[in-house]
Amino acid sequence: MTQATPVLRNISDTAFWVAVYRGRETDRPDALFRDPLAKRLAGTRGEQMAAALPFSAQHSWTWPTRTWLFDQYVTEQIAQGVDTVINLAAGLDARPYRMPLPSTLRWIEIDLPDLLDYKDQVLQDQTPRCSLERIRLDLSDVPARRQLFRELGHNARKALVITEGLLIYLSPQEVGSLAEDLAAPATFQSWCFDLTSPRLLAMLQKNMNPHLSRAGAPLKFGPAEGPGFFTPFGWKPRDARSMLTTAARLRRLPWWMRLLAMLPEPKPPYGSRPWGGICLVGK
Repeated sequence: MTQATPVLRNISDTAFWVAVYRGRETDRPDALFRDPLAKRLAGTRGEQMAAALPFSAQHSWTWPTRTWLFDQYVTEQIAQGVDTVINLAAGLDARPYRMPLPSTLRWIEIDLPDLLDYKDQVLQDQTPRCSLERIRLDLSDVPARRQLFRELGHNARKALVITEGLLIYLSPQEVGSLAEDLAAPATFQSWCFDLTSPRLLAMLQKNMNPHLSRAGAPLKFGPAEGPGFFTPFGWKPRDARSMLTTAARLRRLPWWMRLLAMLPEPKPPYGSRPWGGICLVGK
């Protein structure tokens, strides 16, 4: 990577960056999950980004912990009757290939055309474990996404929506609009997403926005209400699991952060304490 090349060119590049850490977790003898396609998807570009972003290396525990928590929610929701998973801004996620999913499950990935074209090319020799569809769509196109959500809702019986690593890049107004659109189809029964408190958001912005802003993808969303932010838009908070506490339990937390994990976990509405976790909301 030359000095003239930005570390991150656009928001899609973050998918390559995160795939690096899924690959590194896979190489561990005590891996929380196995994602044999992660390194292939990340490629040289992903490794270059990881090397150029020291903050991500210092906090590398967050990526496998987040992945593991999403895996848990997906597994639990399928056991409760979900027949359709809709992955918005799916990036380079490989869950349809690596998780023990029922063959009858319908998995739908939605993301920008260039990223999904790349993914199709890299994974052309791979067979997913369930029914997999890829839909090319810019989610900022509100009329188009509403039409798509109506179509997907009509064809599902009980759908889980997942947005991993997406909401933090949106403004509160954009998140509210998306939440309202996702609440419209009756069959969209649950939604899983990652969330940060205002204090943690401010810390991330200080360390990461210098790179992300140049790619047009600054971090923006960290509501003080926590999962309660989504209640006015038709979603009821069901569960929230702390990244810090989970990482400590899974022995992924660096030694200098272990004392923080022993503190009582803050409850929303969040005050001055940093908090980040994975949340589940439902109808």
